[in-house]
Amino acid sequence: MASKRYPLGIQTFSEIVKGNYFYADKTAIVYQLAHYAKFHFLSRPRRFGKSLFVSTLKAYFEGKKELFKGLAIEQMEKEWTAYPVIHLDLSCGKYYSLENTYSILNGILEVEEKKYGLKVNPIDEKSFGGRLKNILLAATAQTGKQVVVLIDEYDAPMHDSVCDEELQKTIRNIMRDFFSPLKQQEGNIRFVFITGISKFSQLSIFSELNNLKILTLKDEYSSCCGITKSELSQYFREGIEEMAEHNGLTYEETLEQLKLHYDGYHFSINSEDIFNPYSIINALDDKEFNSYWFTSGTPTFLVELLQQKNLDMLNLDDLWVNDDRFDTPTEKLTDPIPVLFQSGYLTIKGYERRGKLYHLCFPNQEVRQGFSKSLVRYYTAQDMNRYDAIVYAYSKNLLINDDMGAFMPHLKAFYDKFPYTIINNNERHYQAVIFTIFTMLGEDMKVEHTTSDGRIDLVLKTDKSIFIFELKYKKSVDIAMAQISDKDYAKAFADDGRKVVKVGINFSENQRSIEDWVIE
Repeated sequence: MASKRYPLGIQTFSEIVKGNYFYADKTAIVYQLAHYAKFHFLSRPRRFGKSLFVSTLKAYFEGKKELFKGLAIEQMEKEWTAYPVIHLDLSCGKYYSLENTYSILNGILEVEEKKYGLKVNPIDEKSFGGRLKNILLAATAQTGKQVVVLIDEYDAPMHDSVCDEELQKTIRNIMRDFFSPLKQQEGNIRFVFITGISKFSQLSIFSELNNLKILTLKDEYSSCCGITKSELSQYFREGIEEMAEHNGLTYEETLEQLKLHYDGYHFSINSEDIFNPYSIINALDDKEFNSYWFTSGTPTFLVELLQQKNLDMLNLDDLWVNDDRFDTPTEKLTDPIPVLFQSGYLTIKGYERRGKLYHLCFPNQEVRQGFSKSLVRYYTAQDMNRYDAIVYAYSKNLLINDDMGAFMPHLKAFYDKFPYTIINNNERHYQAVIFTIFTMLGEDMKVEHTTSDGRIDLVLKTDKSIFIFELKYKKSVDIAMAQISDKDYAKAFADDGRKVVKVGINFSENQRSIEDWVIE
């Protein structure tokens, strides 16, 4: 086991899983980045390895050559100069009040001040910019070298204070003062690297840094956080083999399931597929295909914003947006799309160069299913009994017995108790809700399935059957069933081998629910 060489001195796969280690040899990127420019910014979703990347940069600039033995950078770097490193991790607390903000920033700066023997006058305690300037000057004077500044999760204070506009405005001014010495002391700085979730231009804390290099959408840095397929096979084969044995699968089948659940992120136009590192490490540790990254944070405010903007699952899984959309300020959260993209709930799936249009979709099954669960819980007004009821009815009637007729009364009951405030009385709304429910349940459901003679509203494929749904609003199930027959939708699945079942549903304007249905 110990003969396998892992990054940064790790000897076994279990050390990667249980420790806080950089999980792949990305040190060629580290070297390239260190000699690219002086000021850099990279945004990536939460729990995607930004802090691990920063830790790797810290080890490199501190000249810890022994940690990089056998890795790409060992052959590239000849000098291994040790620089003074100032590491400012803004994710180490919650900025829900000014008192918390002052306390967190004081704690961060005190660590650096102690390194250089600096004492702060109580009068100057809240002069964060002045204190950072003194740290930079002391580090340069005492070491005779330029300083490396690593700022992790710079936008954490902005995100924590998003619900309080006045607090956020005050905190933004504090942070702008905090980081102002970065421009003033440029001559004493060797390298600056800033990470966050939000796109850099949207918070303007570093507005003076006009020579900042934005790496977020650059192809050559698209894989610096996250795990590529080749890295997964090289560094995680041991874990994949153990997971395969545990689940009675082959290595290839396990790799395919990992891809389905956790792959699919693209952070630039030509980015290769990126696996979610947090989910991969946890899945291999548990040997189960569970939801990890999505459940580590609840996007409640995003779900509410989607409802305000009349956006649903049908919108989110197939969006074309102009690149200007990404520059919309997110501080007041008026547009959910930039936030969904930056947060990792949507990712780049294509690009149309002439129109400068990005194609955005859910990256994988974990996010698609997780987001649909959040929406269904919102639909049920967080009534877990209703949520559990629809899941149980699905498991008993469809998953086990493949009986759509037995499931339909439960679906109607779900609609009957739908909150009045989030009902849009039209066919598309009811279509979106059905799609969301079955996506939440992990089923293979397609919307607007194209045939030679039209589009099928919904197609649900189970192990035994293919269900063709035609939905009507303020009409009748007879019209729905006639359309399925007249357009011969079933012929599109003639070669499939599974039983084809026709389902017609009519929704009532007055009842705001399913009025009747027919299954053939």
